[in-house]
Amino acid sequence: MIFVGRRAPDFAAHAVLADGSIVDDFNLFEEIKGRFGILFFYPMDFTFVCPSELLALNNRVDKLEELGAKVIAVSVDSSYTHFAFRNTSVEDGGIGPVRFPMVADVDHRIATEYGIQSDGGESMYISGVAMRATFIIDPKGIVRHQTINDEPVGRNMDEMVRIIQALQHHSEYGQVCPAGWNKGDEGIAPNQPGVSKFLGRYWSDL
Repeated sequence: MIFVGRRAPDFAAHAVLADGSIVDDFNLFEEIKGRFGILFFYPMDFTFVCPSELLALNNRVDKLEELGAKVIAVSVDSSYTHFAFRNTSVEDGGIGPVRFPMVADVDHRIATEYGIQSDGGESMYISGVAMRATFIIDPKGIVRHQTINDEPVGRNMDEMVRIIQALQHHSEYGQVCPAGWNKGDEGIAPNQPGVSKFLGRYWSDL
């Protein structure tokens, strides 16, 4: 399912918050409250690639919050399993006290609504888990970016930072962002003269 350009489905569910408390009424849009949201689905706690992704994401929380973005992780594990995962040391295969909420999608409703529950298929996913999917939601609640990786391939968390910076650049300057754009790079005026000017200068660097 393609959600880019559409309003993100809202939800309420059990979750473990960043302070370690367990709540039964966590709400997506209440958490975002007019900021960017990074909705970060992953297959399961206590697995192999997932801890590395969650720790890499946690290492970028400060940068993402500087950009006005909130991180929300979601898997089909229960809030009690999330709690145990957070309270297991990194050295023992846990993730420690990460600084973002972890939502418990035990009835698989959220993964199904976002179209990323695995049916197994030819991939390495276990049937029924959430796939390795990311949705970036803008302050108006619109999905502006979505990606799904196959189970063996972890995500690049710096790309999430870049995508939000690019969306903010476009919002502030009205320019579009070319291939490989990073903060501080020149954008493109969204017209033919703008494209011609940019490509004339930078085509060999792309």
